[in-house]
Amino acid sequence: MSNAEPNEMLDDVDPHIRFFVDNINAGYAAYPNSDEVTPARRREIAEQIREPWRKGGPEMAETLDFDIGGVSMRLHRPVDAAGLPAMLYIHGGGWALFSIDTHDRLMREYAARAGIAVIGIDYSLSPEAKFPVALDEVVAALLWIREHAEELSIDESRLAVGGDSAGANLAVAACLKLRELGHVPLQAMILNYGAFAPEPKGSYERYGGPAYCLEVPEMDAFWANYVSDPAQLADPLVAPLHADLHGLPPAFIAIAECDILADCNQELAEKLASAGVSVKAVVYHRATHSFLEAMSIAPLAQQALADQALWLRRTLSMI
Repeated sequence: MSNAEPNEMLDDVDPHIRFFVDNINAGYAAYPNSDEVTPARRREIAEQIREPWRKGGPEMAETLDFDIGGVSMRLHRPVDAAGLPAMLYIHGGGWALFSIDTHDRLMREYAARAGIAVIGIDYSLSPEAKFPVALDEVVAALLWIREHAEELSIDESRLAVGGDSAGANLAVAACLKLRELGHVPLQAMILNYGAFAPEPKGSYERYGGPAYCLEVPEMDAFWANYVSDPAQLADPLVAPLHADLHGLPPAFIAIAECDILADCNQELAEKLASAGVSVKAVVYHRATHSFLEAMSIAPLAQQALADQALWLRRTLSMI
């Protein structure tokens, strides 16, 4: 893969997404030694760089911060109505970065567009918290939400889970864990450019350079820091692409064409379909990893959100 800068080659990235990626890269360039700082400081830097991209967006009828067993949660309700369907949304960031704050606008967009309550979770981050800590917190949150549905004024029979990148990984793994524990399946999964297995695919070579949003060494480091033993990388709850996927909820998979994880997402879609799971997989051409975060400026991100909102409404029996 050439390391040429975007202005030195024919750019295959949507211009609005390019503006977003270039601004994110410029933000990190202001911290030239950011890879050498503590994990806590690295998260602070990431929060600062992402802060402008979560401003604006839909206003909610109610926003409620609470915690479950010490894990911070945030509920967004778009309208003042009881019995709304709900989605637990799990932010990305390589299991190591980001928060319900970096993803606040994205959650509000889902709430407003789909007409559902959206609940975010600030799960414990690596490298301090290794697998399965974050997964266990997500599963516990889903069970708690079901048990307290009346208190939250949501419909426990119409509960979805969603996430991007590492969050999409945790969403699928949580559904696998719920199946293992014998619980009733959720009703839907929203999976945005997920990290579903650590093995490199063909898209690693094509989209692994600095012109794109996620580089190969960065992704490899995320995987390495998520587990306490490299052998765990073969665990289906770490790498859901290698799991038996039967009985999982219907899935919408948003695939960014210009992403090292594109091939992995295509393969997951194929494996889910082969396991009898209803799948809608959409490739967003000229999009990079994390492109939904450019929703304030990018029509392509807006289109993806509209597609997913319509799918959620249909899958959760709202239309």
